[in-house]
Amino acid sequence: MAKYSIGVDYGTESARALLLNVDTAQEVASSMMAYPHGVMDERLPDGTRLGQDWALEHPDDYIEVLKVIIPDVLRKSGVNKEDVIGIGIDFTACTILPIKKDGTPLCDLPEFVHNPHAYVKLWKHHAAQPEANRLNQIAAQRGEDFLSRYGGKISSEWLVPKVWQVLNEAPEVYEAADKFIEATDWVVMMLTGNERRNSCTAGYKAIWHKRKGYPSKDFYKALDPRLENLVDEKLSRDIYPLGTKAGELTPKMASVIGLNPGVAVAVGNVDAHVSVPAMGVTSPGKMVMVMGTSICHMVLGDREVEVPGMCGVVEDGIIPGLHGYEAGQSAVGDIFAWYVETCLPYEYKRQAEERGISAFGYLREKASNLKPGQSGLLALDWWNGNRSVLVDADLTGMILGMNLTTKPEEIYRALIEATAYGTRTIIEAFNHSGVEVKELYACGGLAEKDPLLMQIYADVTNLEIKVSQSAQTPALGAAMFGAVAAGKERGGFDSIFEAAKVIPRLKDTVYRPIPENVKVYDELFKEYKMLHDYFGRGQNDVMKRLKAIKERVGN
Repeated sequence: MAKYSIGVDYGTESARALLLNVDTAQEVASSMMAYPHGVMDERLPDGTRLGQDWALEHPDDYIEVLKVIIPDVLRKSGVNKEDVIGIGIDFTACTILPIKKDGTPLCDLPEFVHNPHAYVKLWKHHAAQPEANRLNQIAAQRGEDFLSRYGGKISSEWLVPKVWQVLNEAPEVYEAADKFIEATDWVVMMLTGNERRNSCTAGYKAIWHKRKGYPSKDFYKALDPRLENLVDEKLSRDIYPLGTKAGELTPKMASVIGLNPGVAVAVGNVDAHVSVPAMGVTSPGKMVMVMGTSICHMVLGDREVEVPGMCGVVEDGIIPGLHGYEAGQSAVGDIFAWYVETCLPYEYKRQAEERGISAFGYLREKASNLKPGQSGLLALDWWNGNRSVLVDADLTGMILGMNLTTKPEEIYRALIEATAYGTRTIIEAFNHSGVEVKELYACGGLAEKDPLLMQIYADVTNLEIKVSQSAQTPALGAAMFGAVAAGKERGGFDSIFEAAKVIPRLKDTVYRPIPENVKVYDELFKEYKMLHDYFGRGQNDVMKRLKAIKERVGN
């Protein structure tokens, strides 16, 4: 009898469940549901207004989606729940929430329902930038060695700045919280009753090191005396490796989501990181790009080296026995969506509708007719700040070279090219630091749906790009880890290496660089680099000054 594992991928806007046949590697069924509350970046459900750069979610949504998508994949497939042996969870990160000891989110308590700090701070919550700036300044002054593992800067997206913001702006929430926990670990806790913090989010987002642990209490005290005992009082020193079993599905949760009690539940993971073995990548030299609203760039290495501006390097952070490097761009698909929704002329939308295609499809068609450099435009891809290599959420986007003849498709292509230049900047930083990138692998919505974008990326980077056959690569990776948690005795796998040999599939299509395009993009990239360094490395902080004026006037 075939055995099955379920992977649940919690994205920015929605969650997806994938039912995997462990024996045949077939993706049997999938189901998706948007979060009922969505991303809250303007106000809470009660109307409470949020500040600039906020991005919250409601934790109750994470359980509500499970009640729908897991029964749905069983119904669609006709698979008996008796044959489901494992569940794996992956999540955006750093996405954290304050909870009580039993796992109750503070925002579910009447006294905190109106307090924004009691909700989930989504990965792209950037309102803790002042705390991140102060943390980096103090860490540099103290000569903290952890900074070198994170490219010299800790991001405002990560755990400590976000928790510190809570302490600074809502100390009552900080005091009431028994724990601050990653959403992926919280969902696992809800499923199993066990708090099992995973090594991936701890290493990449919470400044934990496999051999050194967390920074010293003195460091946290130097940040703020109230943070001296942050780790022991609000986090945990018990960190669990990827691929291990967090526990088993409790009878209560089993009845809620339509499975049997006792199903193995894997330790939580991160959406980008779990995608690496899901593409069959288990060795150095290969970069996996998870391409969606943002891009995460994952690379494996056999040693720990400093790569300026990277999000982090964590031993066993992606694959056991190797060092996992992470970089990323904070906005990619989000930029294109903003442009289409906000700036596209009515005439273009009307023509797309008349032809029965999407506005994106219509723009892509027109932009495909342009040659590299033909538009005369150059853009910076910082619509949601810069995660790598500048690590600065206060940077903003820019388009240079527009005139009265500039067309919408030219702007659209320039925005795509800008994000490709951002990826090339990251690749060059890895190569210059001795972490070689020789091959590119891509997955996610952009890789699956946008051949123009993929060809531009191949031309800009001058590297071939292989694409995942799965439309749900993170969920597939999560399902693989669920099968590993179950183990071979129950019909799963004994290691992620074993699973990665038989489960992943790649498309036949490979995007290869076009030599004449590569030549032009090399010229344009030199111009991009000059703008990148001029506006991003302190020569001209006009973007930050404009942002400060906006915030002052807006208040």
